[in-house]
Amino acid sequence: MAKGHRSQIKRARNENNKETRPHAKLSYARVSVQKACFVLDAIRGKDVTTALGILTYSPRYASSLIKKLLESAIANAENNNGMNRDSLYIAECFADKGPTMKRIQPRAQGRAYRIEKRTSHITIVLDER
Repeated sequence: MAKGHRSQIKRARNENNKETRPHAKLSYARVSVQKACFVLDAIRGKDVTTALGILTYSPRYASSLIKKLLESAIANAENNNGMNRDSLYIAECFADKGPTMKRIQPRAQGRAYRIEKRTSHITIVLDER
């Protein structure tokens, strides 16, 4: 059996598994996972300046959200980790499914159709080359 209280064991385990790379997360973004992944696939693995250029001129709505998130991740890397902006690249970027808001659309003959307003949690992880 392990020594110590359950919370101490968990705390020690989490210290070992802590993510040291700079990252930023946007929770409850009002865009579906599929639409966010179209933009994320375009910037995955690219360096930061190229990715910002792609996001600036992309016509999709999700690109404006992801651009702001990427700028936040860059600021985290510079301020918290002391990394150089020129050597950063996007190591990981993914979108997870968030909660879906359910709304009702009135239809003909007293029927009601359901509208699903989907949300997502978008994460960007940077690393140095």
